[in-house]
Amino acid sequence: MSSANMLLEISMKKYLEYIIKGFYAGLLISIGGIAYLAIENKMLGSFLFSFGLLTVCMYSFNLFTGKVGYLLVNKFNYLIELLLSLLGNFLGTLVVGNLMRLTRFNSYILLATNLVNNKLNDNILSIFILAIFCGMIMYIAVNNYKNAKDPLGKYLAIFMGVMVFILCGFEHCVANMFYFSIAGVYSLKAFYYIIMMILGNSLGSLIIAIYDIKFNK
Repeated sequence: MSSANMLLEISMKKYLEYIIKGFYAGLLISIGGIAYLAIENKMLGSFLFSFGLLTVCMYSFNLFTGKVGYLLVNKFNYLIELLLSLLGNFLGTLVVGNLMRLTRFNSYILLATNLVNNKLNDNILSIFILAIFCGMIMYIAVNNYKNAKDPLGKYLAIFMGVMVFILCGFEHCVANMFYFSIAGVYSLKAFYYIIMMILGNSLGSLIIAIYDIKFNK
């Protein structure tokens, strides 16, 4: 096998790993979403949703919103990792959402449909702004989990971050991929709104990341 073929094979394996790790992240965020739909109390539901981000961080899975803030301190290949991770996130949420549609929990579908309709009835600027704030929180939560010396601080960052973005009504692109999937909504408008959430989450993460790079070394 030539060196070029070997490099190609290594690259393909790495790309597949990004997608797989992204898939698992999407799966776990979806489980957090199911927990949120299952609980009437929003405070408790948002707390249980934290299971998704906590396990993603513990297992080092590839969640787009947890990784995009590090774009500026990595090489160009990191962008490929981000995009493939996002693809994996989408596939994970798609699978879980559609599997849940085959279960007895019809009430979850109704709740998700109402949630999705509220988002699609909002204007696109509102969605983008709410996604920016979510991106800021996600970067802070994940970065503190990675860097905090105190174990309590690591876990508080995750739980407080998730609870704040949910209770505030901020928009998380991967969580919303799950809600759109379980609701069975795949319109062009839904796709456009998800893209705006991705852009907003990215910008929000980078806003805080830039501060870290410039002033918090």
